Amino acid sequence: MSTFNTQTATRVAQSRSESAIATNTVIRNTYLLLSMTLLFAALTAGVSVALKLPHPGLIVTLVGYFGLLFLTNRLRNSGWGVASVFALTGFMGYTLGPIIGHYLGLANGGQTVMMAMAGTATIFVGLSGYALTTRKDFSFMGGFLMVGVLLAFLAGLGAIFFEIPALSLTVSAAFVLLMSGLILYETSNIIHGGETNYVMATVTLFVAIFNLFTSLLHLLGFMNGDD
Repeated sequence: MSTFNTQTATRVAQSRSESAIATNTVIRNTYLLLSMTLLFAALTAGVSVALKLPHPGLIVTLVGYFGLLFLTNRLRNSGWGVASVFALTGFMGYTLGPIIGHYLGLANGGQTVMMAMAGTATIFVGLSGYALTTRKDFSFMGGFLMVGVLLAFLAGLGAIFFEIPALSLTVSAAFVLLMSGLILYETSNIIHGGETNYVMATVTLFVAIFNLFTSLLHLLGFMNGDD
């Protein structure tokens, strides 16, 4: 009996050790790929601003985003998945360029862009650090975030088509909260083994950062009198 208990305890300890190693590998690969894609998106956004490229429009943006997201999901377990992530994030960076260029052309635009970048970085680092150090399980937020993002997305489309500034600001405020929650949720998901694919983890965190930045940019632009 003693030998059996010892073997069982050894297997449990070994299993936990392997699980911890796997989780740490996903975290390391996710943040490495996330850093690279953020730099690449910043580069494509910078090129877009420098060349004063026009915004592709809502339809092209949605088709490009969801098309590349679908492709990345299909290729997530192959080496092409990483290339697809760069294609997706590069495209999103390009669509961001004209938006940043618009704000930079306004009186307080430069300050607004810098404040939005600083706010995004502070929120992401703070929430990620909190989830990593406390290792709390935020999986309970999954259903709420899914419904919230869907409703906010539909409301955002309504604000664009019907040109309702107040609704647009409300959607931006909602997205700041939702994307903050998504950062907590996805980081927790990685820690607790709910997300084992670093490609998809990177995409989720990148989308959260992207939407957080654009939402803060809109809100700060309104408060600074840029909008």
